Amino acid sequence: MKRSFLASISLFVLPAFAPAAEIDFESEIRPILAEKCLLCHGPDDKKGGLRLTGIEFASQELKSGETAIVPGDVETSHLLDRIHATDPDDVMPPPDKAEPLTDVEKAKLKRWIAEGANWPKHWAYDELRTSNFERPTSNAGNHPIDELVQKRLREELSKFDFQSSMFDVRLADPVTLARRLHYDLIGLPPTPERVDAFVAEHDKSGDAAIETLVDELLASPRFGERWGRHWLDIARYADSDGYEKDNGRPNAWRYRDWVIDAINADMPYDQFTLEQFAGDLLEKRTEPQLLATAFNRQTLTNTEGGTDKEQWRVAAVMDRVETMGAAWLGLTVGCARCHTHKYDELTHTEYYQLFAYFNNGDETTSRIAHTPEALAKWEATRKKHAGEIAELKKKIVAADEKLKPRLPELEKRTRELLAEAKDSPEPKFAPLVLKEFSGPKGVKFNHNKSDNTVLISGEDAKQGTYTVIGEIPANTRVTAIKLEVLPDKSFPKNGPGRSSGGNFVLNHFKISITGKPQFFGDAEADFSQKEWHVSEALDGNITLGKEGSGWAVSGAIGKPHHAIFGLVEPVEFDKPTKFSIQMIQHYGENHMIGKFRLSVQTTPTHLAAPKELRDLLSKQQGPINDPTLLTRFYQNWDSERTGLVRQLNSVESKIPEKPAMNVRVLTERTNSRRSTHIFERGEFKRVLDEVKPGTPSVFPPVKHRDGSPGDRLDLARWLVSGENPLPPRVAVNHVWKHLFGAGLVGTVNDFGVRGDRPTHPELLDWLAVEFIKNGWSRKKLIKTIVMSETYRQISDHRPELVEIDPKNRLLARQNRFRVEAEIVRDISLEAAGLLSDKIGGPSVFPPIPPGVTDQNYNSAFKWTLSKGEDRYRRGMYTYFKRTAPHPNLMTFDCPDSNVTCVERTRSNTPLAALITLNNETFTEAARALANRVLTEKPEADEAAKIDHVFRICLSRVPEDVERERLASLLAEARSFYRENAEDAKKFAGEELPEGISVEEAASWAATVRVVLNLEEFLVRS
Repeated sequence: MKRSFLASISLFVLPAFAPAAEIDFESEIRPILAEKCLLCHGPDDKKGGLRLTGIEFASQELKSGETAIVPGDVETSHLLDRIHATDPDDVMPPPDKAEPLTDVEKAKLKRWIAEGANWPKHWAYDELRTSNFERPTSNAGNHPIDELVQKRLREELSKFDFQSSMFDVRLADPVTLARRLHYDLIGLPPTPERVDAFVAEHDKSGDAAIETLVDELLASPRFGERWGRHWLDIARYADSDGYEKDNGRPNAWRYRDWVIDAINADMPYDQFTLEQFAGDLLEKRTEPQLLATAFNRQTLTNTEGGTDKEQWRVAAVMDRVETMGAAWLGLTVGCARCHTHKYDELTHTEYYQLFAYFNNGDETTSRIAHTPEALAKWEATRKKHAGEIAELKKKIVAADEKLKPRLPELEKRTRELLAEAKDSPEPKFAPLVLKEFSGPKGVKFNHNKSDNTVLISGEDAKQGTYTVIGEIPANTRVTAIKLEVLPDKSFPKNGPGRSSGGNFVLNHFKISITGKPQFFGDAEADFSQKEWHVSEALDGNITLGKEGSGWAVSGAIGKPHHAIFGLVEPVEFDKPTKFSIQMIQHYGENHMIGKFRLSVQTTPTHLAAPKELRDLLSKQQGPINDPTLLTRFYQNWDSERTGLVRQLNSVESKIPEKPAMNVRVLTERTNSRRSTHIFERGEFKRVLDEVKPGTPSVFPPVKHRDGSPGDRLDLARWLVSGENPLPPRVAVNHVWKHLFGAGLVGTVNDFGVRGDRPTHPELLDWLAVEFIKNGWSRKKLIKTIVMSETYRQISDHRPELVEIDPKNRLLARQNRFRVEAEIVRDISLEAAGLLSDKIGGPSVFPPIPPGVTDQNYNSAFKWTLSKGEDRYRRGMYTYFKRTAPHPNLMTFDCPDSNVTCVERTRSNTPLAALITLNNETFTEAARALANRVLTEKPEADEAAKIDHVFRICLSRVPEDVERERLASLLAEARSFYRENAEDAKKFAGEELPEGISVEEAASWAATVRVVLNLEEFLVRS
């Protein structure tokens, strides 16, 4: 190379599409203004009336008569005078506000103004630029990604004395590619068998084999787990509330499972956005859409006593605003919470306009359906239940048909009874012999035989049934049953009921004689409460799907009352006959009868038929020839039919309950909507002007639905309308980051003026446009990227490019990076054969170092170690307690879930190596891997077993020197454990392969542990 490193720094100063002779505003001028000027001359803080956020403001005449920037005229541009001033009172920026401009910066500003002061819109806010590339397929020749990357690479490297061969794409071998795809797409290593099959197929069909593997991995349910974990970082998902109490969040995992399911189903990103923002506001919303709003409930929740609920509600709303800004807009929206953003075009007012969209979302709990398996079981039970109901209704209709031939006879008998009652003298009553009593638990029946009354005492039952068993005296003709309810000083307001108001509600009154139910025609009482007539207590009044309300006496409390229930057919026995009366009372709480007496009427009664039928018969002397009308009266006295109706009511009362659980969601309030105000300095008690929902003016305007005041659904639709350029750019940058280790925009969380410019702006926009064209499909976007040769390059270090491109921003190779915290654990358990393939469900509690959970304030929380396969679930299912997260996760840079995280940090510390060497989870994985190898290769020699370990963990056989070193380590371990039997026993564990000694098992576990700790295993290449 002829050019020095210092000369090469222009690589990331000048954009690829700008001529070298011109000053580029984005890379050379905007950073100066952002760092040195906008603090005092931003959208709100316009010191001296000067605003430096656009040429339309900067070129306006100031109050002083000067103009800061006159395009093309350096002599009259007052800005240049002020930056060159020597007087501390005149120089800009003021010494106490920012570092002074360097001579280079001053020269750039002067040259820029001389060239016309071109001030384009910030690249991130500009419209998406479409290109002429066709949508790629795996066999379509040059891939658009490759063409754009190569174009940028050649433009930059052509400035140096490189041979043309330097531009050649160097592809990874099939084994490396298979491992990369598995790590990136499902977060697990490939099996030796899958690698062999892929290599063989790749040798035959090349790119077609790659496409087959990619499709297979995208279709794997493990894909949703891998990429769902990426999203949960953004969603700040956790299983506890945070803050001092940090209480657990019951069923928080339901949202995590929703994310996995949505990503596996390749839910379009626009719909993915709508449902999480505003699933509750969607027309004909489903339960899963309501569940999706739990995204908004991942905020911290303060349950400490004495706190101001409004303060923490406002804090949660602010978090939602700022999460939206980071995740969808890639902007540091929170910087405008207290004042106008110092650098980006977001005012203090606009922050609260965004706040307004979330301000009427109420934190609620909703009953959400259980798992798909439980739902399927419920659906089958529900169908069976519906079938039973339909069958009973058919039988009831059939019973009505059987009744019709008997109607003339029944009508005749009723006329006879009514005629008999008409000629009867005053009704006479005879006492019943009462023998046995039963009722709700704790209730006592005190029978006074002298007056045959029964006084209720004991516990106040909320609801229940009194059952009285006794005898009807011999030779007694029974035409009706009389129930007297009596006052007593032991009851509130003297009763006759035990409720606080002295009332009762008798819902049903039933009688059976010799075990056979009898039917009542009608009932009368000396007093009935309005809308609680005694006839409502007739058991015969049961109709399909409805039961009567009951008899009550409010309005005449503290007095005795009686009711007479007439039998449709008198009964008479020549000897004492057993009866059973039931008084069913299931209204409200404690509306039970307090004192009663029972007797029978022995004389004929007009109550043998309901009043409506009595009136009908009295008006029409001849037979009634309307079977439908008569059926309505007599069907309730048919024993077969009433039995079927009781059975139907019983079945209908046992509707299979849909399996559901309480989940925290967000729902929009419709009444008493909150107004939104600007908070001075972000303080919720310092209220300023009211604002309405709206979006920053730098973006295309939002369109609210007709009649909408502006809500989360309007905001979500604006984000994914396709008119707003930032969300698709941000989304594809997230995906690119996960597949390359760094985004096309390096500052993933900041697309603003202080963030990085895209290394490949044309590529970023092409991907964003393709993303939208392909229906916002995450899987199609990923496939587009991984099928490119840019993705499939080797990741080997290229020393000739170290000085020119130390961070590989030109993508002359792939990147190598350690897998995330959860995946470190997952791949070890998978290699060991321990990892559970169960997907979803409640969070689990794998082994954790002792004492960790004791550090949190909530003493009630216990880390109850999971058993069985739950001990070996994927890392994403580990219970995440915000104040005491699993230390393994945190050591490997898992975010704390207190705020949104769009990019994890990547650290490399000695503690990380100590964990994978000595932590219980990883030593257990080493034991299991050793046992696996010894079991799968029982007859193989030592070298073959070592080869098998390498094939499982690294998808290759070891080199001779590697094999020799491991064999040497194995020999050392055998020697150590032969002399230290107790250590061998502890390390080998209790479950050993058949025929393997404790010392041998421990030696192999110690040896394979080294392979599990190799960089090659823990790093995605």
